[in-house]
Amino acid sequence: MLGGQLLYEGKAKRVYVKDENTLLMEFKDVVTALDGVKVSQAPGKGVLNAALSAFFFRLLESRGVNTHFIGYDGGRVLTVRRLKMVPVEVIVRNYAYGSLIKRLPLYKPLSKLGKPIVEYHYKSDELHDPLILPEDILNTGLMSGEELNTVNEVSLRVNEVLSSELVRYGLTLVDFKLEFGRDANGRLLVADEISGDTIRVIDAEGRHLDKEVFRKGGSVEDLIIAYSTLARRLGINVGFRCT
Repeated sequence: MLGGQLLYEGKAKRVYVKDENTLLMEFKDVVTALDGVKVSQAPGKGVLNAALSAFFFRLLESRGVNTHFIGYDGGRVLTVRRLKMVPVEVIVRNYAYGSLIKRLPLYKPLSKLGKPIVEYHYKSDELHDPLILPEDILNTGLMSGEELNTVNEVSLRVNEVLSSELVRYGLTLVDFKLEFGRDANGRLLVADEISGDTIRVIDAEGRHLDKEVFRKGGSVEDLIIAYSTLARRLGINVGFRCT
């Protein structure tokens, strides 16, 4: 257990207070799917997702995208800026997959979209993270018009950076989820995590290197192999510290 006050514990992470402006985000060795109905212990997953998140946050920072990332301990913990989280999940889609096809079966699975689709979902486990409209965000005060424009622009920029980086390694970014938070000055930063839990990535043979492996009935071992493969393909040296 980390020192400091436990601020929050979710399905995949624990967040501790380091100081007034800084948090420690610990990734758990747990995998969930189907809104938490399917839960399994997954030794090594915490380290893998922490390492992947550190890799992607560093990449984004190097390309001018502001995030909450401060540092990485080499194990399962990220040091991050303390933010006031916005309860909106942003999903950027490059290919038709998942709930997009369920919503409109006219899409052919994994067909490339003419341009990326940016979706907004209200973050609520009780309501199953429902799809919401930009008008909903504005009318309820979740974000201002200026903030919504910023989130949209930043999300598309993140998509450009991640897609171009993954292509370098022979990988395709299908879609991904982002969360944002406000710092003490009201500035919106990319937050939470960017890992196998929050992105869909396929290799040249169409094999998933993400949590879709587990969602589709694969074992925990299959999941760890997928995440490890993604890390290895990106050149990330992961040292497992599963205690």
